[in-house]
Amino acid sequence: MAQDRPYSALIDRLKTAGLRPTRQRLALAKVLFCQGNRHLTAEQLHAEAAMERVPVSLATVYNALHRFTGAGLLREVVVEPGRSYFDTNVDDHHHFFHEASGRLEDIPGDRLGLKGVPDAPPGTRVARVDVIIRLSQDEN
Repeated sequence: MAQDRPYSALIDRLKTAGLRPTRQRLALAKVLFCQGNRHLTAEQLHAEAAMERVPVSLATVYNALHRFTGAGLLREVVVEPGRSYFDTNVDDHHHFFHEASGRLEDIPGDRLGLKGVPDAPPGTRVARVDVIIRLSQDEN
């Protein structure tokens, strides 16, 4: 029975998202999703995978992260050009970005109100609004 296999919930999650649960995807999903909601760069996931003895290249990690994002399992949060985090929390929410440490912190979606969001151009719709509030250290 599928429920008796280790990580059957992850296998089902990948299949439900339309992804084939390859050995590498399953291993990366285990590292990503078995520790609660968090924000990781591709490099951080690659390092964690290496610590778990998951033999994957950085290119494979990037590919898996983009596949997971495309399937709705992750959100990509671009904090600046060339610097992205992958967020396991796909619910409606926003972020604080701690510039000194590079840490992202969730802001629940209902804690931030937006006024005056413009209408989308004809033929398009607003898919979601992402707000990143950048934090710096006090100089006191």
